[in-house]
Amino acid sequence: MPNTLAIYAAAACAEIAGCFALWSVLRLGKSHWWLLPGGISLALFAWLLTLSSADAAGRAYAAYGGIYILASLGWMVLVERVQPTRWDALGAALAVVGCIVILAGRR
Repeated sequence: MPNTLAIYAAAACAEIAGCFALWSVLRLGKSHWWLLPGGISLALFAWLLTLSSADAAGRAYAAYGGIYILASLGWMVLVERVQPTRWDALGAALAVVGCIVILAGRR
């Protein structure tokens, strides 16, 4: 499971960076050139998810969701300089617990 969690963390960073590139163009008025590294980042995200040890794509995506939520809040703090609320923290904790339950469950 630690390897899968590391893969999910890397995938989350790639997905958030790719999506933020589009956000930057559409919402922050950045150059359309931001879309090139954004697209590459999203392709990297998709490839990383294929490295998951999950036995089904749906299970991989479901478990990944918890890590994505946690990473999104980390992005909000580190990049956007917005502090999470206690509700953000509680939601992220619940999502990560769900991720671990999915990954650790017997098959």
